Amino acid sequence: MFRKMSLALAATLIMAGAACADPIEGSWKTQSGETATIGGGGSFSITLKTGKYAGKTIGSLKAAGDNKYAGSITDPANDKTYSGKATLSGTTLKMSGCVLGGLICKSQTWHKL
Repeated sequence: MFRKMSLALAATLIMAGAACADPIEGSWKTQSGETATIGGGGSFSITLKTGKYAGKTIGSLKAAGDNKYAGSITDPANDKTYSGKATLSGTTLKMSGCVLGGLICKSQTWHKL
């Protein structure tokens, strides 16, 4: 009896841990059609999985509250790193990279796969 209850408790805890994953984690379709994966805990790493720069880590974000994230974004074409931010809305992630204190920004919209 004790063993069955222990197994049931362990299964519940494992499922609860999976359900607590941050919604930003997972695979995303970038605006240019590649696939990127966001994963981690506390600090989220962004890695391209398909395309010309597959395997390259292109950013790091931390939760800033209210489905917003802040950190750095790297352009894989020229390896320049910018101040980055992201806003999650359902299955859409709006990513931005800025220079000059946010004076000049470029943004993309990604969709969850």
